[in-house]
Amino acid sequence: MRDAFETLRLDGVSRSFGGHEALAGLDLTIKRGEFIALLGPSGCGKSTALNCLAGLLPLTRGSIWKDEARLDVLPPERRGFGMVFQNYALFPHLSVRHNVAFGLQMRRVPRAELRRRVDEALRLVHLEDQAGKLPGRLSGGQQQRVAIARAVVLEPSLVLMDEPLSNLDAKLRLEMRTEIRRLHQSLGLTTVYVTHDQEEALSLADRLVVLRAGRVQQIGTPEQLHTEPANWHVADFMGYRNLLPLRAGPRRGAGIVVELEGRELVGTPVDGPAPGSEVIAGIRPEDLRIGPAGGTGVPAVVEVVEYQGREVAVEALTAGGVSLNLRSADRPAVGDRITVTVDPRRLLVFPAGDPR
Repeated sequence: MRDAFETLRLDGVSRSFGGHEALAGLDLTIKRGEFIALLGPSGCGKSTALNCLAGLLPLTRGSIWKDEARLDVLPPERRGFGMVFQNYALFPHLSVRHNVAFGLQMRRVPRAELRRRVDEALRLVHLEDQAGKLPGRLSGGQQQRVAIARAVVLEPSLVLMDEPLSNLDAKLRLEMRTEIRRLHQSLGLTTVYVTHDQEEALSLADRLVVLRAGRVQQIGTPEQLHTEPANWHVADFMGYRNLLPLRAGPRRGAGIVVELEGRELVGTPVDGPAPGSEVIAGIRPEDLRIGPAGGTGVPAVVEVVEYQGREVAVEALTAGGVSLNLRSADRPAVGDRITVTVDPRRLLVFPAGDPR
């Protein structure tokens, strides 16, 4: 591993475009061997952060450090990073082997070592039999493997990946996710990975950085963000499809009361919502339960049922016009009257203001 480091530190990294702050004060310390995912919607600043790290964008403010050496003053080619782009960025006139070898040739690596490293990189991504082909003769998944081989063959201290799976179909995305994680672990890579797909981020990363409008919303492990989102924006990205604007009632023990369709629900307060204030109550579809009509829950009518294998996804509408998303092993029919109950341990209650 070239230029190995113990920690990579981003101190207040910011980038503006024409007065618009695309990235504001990003503080992040990455340990050697970590897999970090930058997660958020389009325009949140995640690709800007990656390009600042790569040296493709100069910083407006802040600094980047590899151990005690300052990096943001160096050009991209002197940072020792590998990059995998969304559109693969392969040379169409060069064979797979020559695409992978290109960076080593630019570094004037001796021929014998070059051949050994290219052979090893092709073996790692299972493309030995495709080495003589041009990229245009490969599938999308194979082209992405070439791009990954071209990055890791340089033995970089850090690999940067910018939505590398977004152009692939669902089956290939799953396969490549496994391959990327396998390579990360087997080669002891340090990886920073940009994605808008929360499932992808949860399955790959050791830690996630959720961004919104250029600002960090939360940094934590997949489990922390999945079970303890810091605000309703993070909850939205972590699969809390039911985000209900309500008003907070009184505290009840460690919980807080909210009212939905005349029914009192007790949820877990997050970030100190005050009694009487406007709140967002968040719950995952799998944490709502379907009961028979006339039960003790919130009455609703089934509007949509989607088959998803062992479970169905259900959209139900309450009498007050609130849409609820549920997942269930039971299979109600469109038009069925049901009641919906909530596990209070799973209902999170956030302040309704802008999370920034």
